[in-house]
Amino acid sequence: MLMKIVADRKEGIGVCGWILVSLSFLFVVLTFPFSIWACVKIIKEYERAVVFRLGRILPKKAKSPGLLLVLPCTDVFTKVDLRTVTWNIPPQEILTKDSVTTQVDGVVYYRIYSAISSVANVSNVHLATYLLAQTTLRNVLGTQSLSQILSSREEIAHNIQAMLDSATHKWGIKVARVEIKDVRIPMEMQRAMAAEAEATREARAKVVAAEGEMNASKALKQASTVLVESPVALQLRYLQTLATMATEKNSTIVFPLPINMVPGLYKNNGEKK
Repeated sequence: MLMKIVADRKEGIGVCGWILVSLSFLFVVLTFPFSIWACVKIIKEYERAVVFRLGRILPKKAKSPGLLLVLPCTDVFTKVDLRTVTWNIPPQEILTKDSVTTQVDGVVYYRIYSAISSVANVSNVHLATYLLAQTTLRNVLGTQSLSQILSSREEIAHNIQAMLDSATHKWGIKVARVEIKDVRIPMEMQRAMAAEAEATREARAKVVAAEGEMNASKALKQASTVLVESPVALQLRYLQTLATMATEKNSTIVFPLPINMVPGLYKNNGEKK
């Protein structure tokens, strides 16, 4: 107890403060064991306690999990949750760089890494971070065009995260992640974008079809060159086509027979087969 009093005097609480702390400790001793229920607090594993003794943070760092002794009348403590907090940013109406009105919402994940900074440097750290996330989202997306917002969500989210982390560092906040959930655009703009995409796909399909026709014409040219060099190949191709037709459709096919094939049908001393 004597060491605590000396430490308090070094921290500048003064003689009056030393007297108040001594009286508070004496009151705890005189009312023991009843005072133990009001003085002993339990800090959970994911929490830290910031103790104010006569208005000063003691002992310049947050209390660790476990049992905490708080003196009545002189000590006030605040619990700080160190777990990750998730805030859903409501839809923000934004005018993009190319003068398109959109509504964008997102999610921000952050945690408190310094309990003392979060208590001593800002009155409501969660509300401050929440409002700053909304403002930063509007400011960043206002400098982007609609096509950039739709195609570069991840990069924009990283930029927002870096800006938030830099602004909230002195509040004891670490922004872990920022995500852009949805981008809503007017119905007229959706129709215009759909028509543009459809026209682009049709143009691409026509180009592909033209390339296919060109490749087919080159193949036909090569095939005609081969057939010209070998007339028998043309006849064989003709017969192959007839065989394919007979296989696919069970029907009678009448086709002309070239005269130059007739002599080959006679064998065995001029007998007709």
